[in-house]
Amino acid sequence: MKKIIVVCGLISGIIVSTFMVSSVAVCYSTSDFEGNMLLGYAAMLLSFSLIFVGIKNFRDKFNGGFVTFGKALQIGLLITLIASTVYVIVWLVDYYLFVPEFMERYTTHVMRELQREGATAQELQEKSVEMDGYREMYKSPLMVILFTYAEILPIGLIVSLLSALILKKKPSQSLPTI
Repeated sequence: MKKIIVVCGLISGIIVSTFMVSSVAVCYSTSDFEGNMLLGYAAMLLSFSLIFVGIKNFRDKFNGGFVTFGKALQIGLLITLIASTVYVIVWLVDYYLFVPEFMERYTTHVMRELQREGATAQELQEKSVEMDGYREMYKSPLMVILFTYAEILPIGLIVSLLSALILKKKPSQSLPTI
């Protein structure tokens, strides 16, 4: 079971991290944060498909074709934790070494979009204060870690729950033959 969790978690983490690094690079060249966010969440769903694979592999190859909801959920959550940790580590490296001005660029994008949508001066001021707060929080590595986990963990949790519900299978109680 440990091997399945580690392998699926690492592969999932590598997939989602590759998409994330590529997406950030595209953001920097096109300033299109919106389309890349959509791509990022699609990549998370794709990479977390390995949760389903891991649970099914455990159930069918190592557990006699059966798995409880609890055990399936445990496997899914552990895969999620490994994949999410890889994602967070890659983001920390990317952010601090390659894109340290990410929050400034993102703030500029958000403000530009609000202006394009016709926001009032008061709305722009309120959003500016909000974004300044986020930029200030992003100065702390702990907050970067927490924000990054908050971005990916809910998706993994949902996929783990759905996979556990779909793949749970109890041994059938056979009736004694007469």
